[in-house]
Amino acid sequence: MNIGFIGFGTMGLPMAGHLIKAGHVLHVWSRRAASVDSLVERGAQCCASPEAVAAACDIVCTNVTASADVEALAAAMAPGFAPGAIHLDFSTIAPSAARRIAAMHASVGVEFVDAPVSGGGLGARNATLAIMWGGKAVLAPRLDAVFAVLGKTVVHVGETGAGQVAKACNQMIMVAAIEACAEAARLAAGAGVDFAKVRTAMLGGSAGSRVLDVFGGRMAARDFAAGVEARLHHKDYALLMDEATRLGAALPVSTAVWQQLNALMGQGMGCADTSSLLRVLESGATQAAR
Repeated sequence: MNIGFIGFGTMGLPMAGHLIKAGHVLHVWSRRAASVDSLVERGAQCCASPEAVAAACDIVCTNVTASADVEALAAAMAPGFAPGAIHLDFSTIAPSAARRIAAMHASVGVEFVDAPVSGGGLGARNATLAIMWGGKAVLAPRLDAVFAVLGKTVVHVGETGAGQVAKACNQMIMVAAIEACAEAARLAAGAGVDFAKVRTAMLGGSAGSRVLDVFGGRMAARDFAAGVEARLHHKDYALLMDEATRLGAALPVSTAVWQQLNALMGQGMGCADTSSLLRVLESGATQAAR
């Protein structure tokens, strides 16, 4: 197929590469032309604008940071889309934004699918992402050609916006688990016990998890260089807390984690790894000791 792609960060660049490798004709655009150089060398067609990408493609994929970014791209692409085209968005945005974009596209016969992904940069590079999508179920046969080369787990969650609700739930559990790892590390240190050994023991027990393995490992090694920049988890948490407020859903644990993420950002660690939640606890302990 002729597939468009816009958004070439840690996730988007390897995802676009997989589509080229699978034999699709990829059409790309980026505000920073250098972002797509490696894809053009592999055969991607560089377009002059988002509208030009939409005009050339049956499906256009976007993978950018925020709701406003996706909405701006949707508006820019709108004149180029032919009726029946699909705007497939892999970004993590607000469910309400996904519904607004879907309504805008529907007025001219274009489909919108919100398909946020989980698995991080490693999952994107290995094509093992978990893809949770919202949109019309009848679109599945057309989407499968894209999903099959990007992910390991693909679930149609429901109508438009449902994919974003699923991603919010994913982030809620994952970041709460990162905070739990940080608190375990603080408890171990306070008791004079090596957290690295505690983590190794826990990995073989019922507390074993990918979060304990990856983020707990970074805490044990005190390697806070960004695997996942904390500012992105902070952004995701803002979305889910806003949705909880809109629904009147009580999220007591998530509210506490949200405050820790706020503290992390306030301490200037937004570009560090989210395992820096440990450093937030340590800074609080230092202040209390003064």
